[in-house]
Amino acid sequence: MNITVSRLMITLASLLLTACATVGASSGGAGETEIRSGRIEQIMPTQMQTNHDSGVGAILGGLAGVGIGSLIGQGTGRDVAMVAGALAGAAGGNYVEKKKYDRPQQAQQIIVRVRNGVLVSVTQPINPALNKGMNVYIEGTGNDARVVPQS
Repeated sequence: MNITVSRLMITLASLLLTACATVGASSGGAGETEIRSGRIEQIMPTQMQTNHDSGVGAILGGLAGVGIGSLIGQGTGRDVAMVAGALAGAAGGNYVEKKKYDRPQQAQQIIVRVRNGVLVSVTQPINPALNKGMNVYIEGTGNDARVVPQS
């Protein structure tokens, strides 16, 4: 009976894990990517927020705060100092990370008129190869969309 239950649980777990492992275009695996073509109507300079919110600053700051807090006092006072150091260090590390590394980067907003007449706006890092009136492809959709020149 135990062997049957074990095999059933293993089979169920493997089915659940297999069902969760999907491969799609956005995950870097095999899949479809939408590619549209059109002509650039307008290019405007703008800025994009970077995605450097990794949390590394908060983690390192928190660890440093715990280390410094462990040098203060004994017993319960040391524990309180370690917790306070961790909180203050995490807040300080997060602030430094945002201030130093999370700066907006130069980008361009590109307006493309696709073949069916619809205007599509894509904001992406600057691509100096793109010019007004150029025939281009729009690869992807949403935040992953990019405008690239037609070869």
